[in-house]
Amino acid sequence: MDFSGSHILSIDQFNRSDINALFSAAEALEPYATRKKLTRVLEGAILSNMFFEPSTRTRISFGSAFNRLGGAVRETAEMSSSSLAKGESLADTAQVLSGYSDIIVMRHPENGSVDEFAKASKVPVINGGDGSNEHPTQALLDLYTIKKELIQNNKTLEGLRIALVGDLKYGRAVHSLCKILSLYEDITINLVSPNELTLPKKYISNSKIQINESESIEEGVSEVDIIYMTRIQEERFKTVNEANRYKGLLSLSKEIYTANCEPNTVIMHPLPRDSRKESNEINADLFDNPNLAIFRQADNGVVIRMALFALVLDVLDQVKDTSRKVNWKTTKNI
Repeated sequence: MDFSGSHILSIDQFNRSDINALFSAAEALEPYATRKKLTRVLEGAILSNMFFEPSTRTRISFGSAFNRLGGAVRETAEMSSSSLAKGESLADTAQVLSGYSDIIVMRHPENGSVDEFAKASKVPVINGGDGSNEHPTQALLDLYTIKKELIQNNKTLEGLRIALVGDLKYGRAVHSLCKILSLYEDITINLVSPNELTLPKKYISNSKIQINESESIEEGVSEVDIIYMTRIQEERFKTVNEANRYKGLLSLSKEIYTANCEPNTVIMHPLPRDSRKESNEINADLFDNPNLAIFRQADNGVVIRMALFALVLDVLDQVKDTSRKVNWKTTKNI
């Protein structure tokens, strides 16, 4: 892929060479993401963060990533505060906003909406999640996290064994993660979900991947390197009562982990995790487990999105030109 000026809409755009280039850029930008160095390479550039569905981590990490590179951020955080609520088309919105911005990140509740928006945009558009379809940047940061966690255990992506647990039907983070894993060899994926929430087959394109399906979390999380928990996507169900039928069915606790998992099995979750008693996807008794990587995973969202901005806006080789030491201090080391 030629990243420069490109829309980032789907994992389908990426091959392994593209992922390696992105991860190399991310590694170079780690000192800036962790506040050890400062750059203003995107000074004067404007990001429009257009989020028409609720978001905390994705929206703020995109904004933080752009700010860390020196750019400015403008945000719309809900449908009702935009002209879409007045009947404006996505195409008209794209034409207008791309005249105000240098790059746009968009999240929208309808499948394919970001692609439609991008076709009318005059500047690059990054998909922040379109309905239950895809969440490409989440998959990229997830894979980056998996790679880093595996290195700590002297393992590589080749031969990865991973359990995907929860709502696999509507979970767009899982959909994009499955697509990206399909680029690798010798992968085993345990799909653990209620029968009604199984993964749509279209998201697994590599016939060489070993797929195991189960409704039992105890069975699904045994003999894996990574456990990837997800929440029930209640906003995708017709009614709350329908979604509630599945809450709490697949919950990971210290007891289940200790009895079924290998000692260094890593626990991940794209967040937000539903910590309410009736759901409790990851029990609080796992909070002190050093293999709980969910917050390291969230932190990696900033550096991966910084790398995407640097590549799409073609400034990666200019970062060092504006690099300097950070002149503020926080109370704790990052």
